[in-house]
Amino acid sequence: MSASRTVRRIAATALAAGSVVAVVAMPASADSNHGHGRHQSYSNVVLGDIQYDSPGRDDWSNQSLNREWVEVTNTGRRAVDLDGWTLWDREGNLYRFDDLRLAGRATVRVHTGRGDDTRRDVYQDSRDYIWSNYADKATLRDDHGRTVDTHSWGYRR
Repeated sequence: MSASRTVRRIAATALAAGSVVAVVAMPASADSNHGHGRHQSYSNVVLGDIQYDSPGRDDWSNQSLNREWVEVTNTGRRAVDLDGWTLWDREGNLYRFDDLRLAGRATVRVHTGRGDDTRRDVYQDSRDYIWSNYADKATLRDDHGRTVDTHSWGYRR
């Protein structure tokens, strides 16, 4: 075998090994949603759409309060037990998930007002709006208090 052929094979092997190392060094789950203030998530459970400005007039009715919501989505195939997980706003308002198993590739919507919890909709039972129309930050934490995902909007990041 010629020297140049040997050098080419060694170079190709080194490049291939470098590619494998680069792929292995990447995080297991990278966030592809490039929303304002979104942080990278290392979990299959992420914050989805957020309706922080209840459509229509803010009249503090339960119907208006429930038009304000945050979606929590399991992007993985396996169900995740959300018991003890929390959803926070910037002011420290807290919603604690209780006895909810989120199926794979499923979403639950966390409404601000009162209602009967189901697999798809849960309620914070608040009589006041939680999410600021102007600037706020939603933080999802697991049952160990670790931040799983965040999303912020408005002028205060």
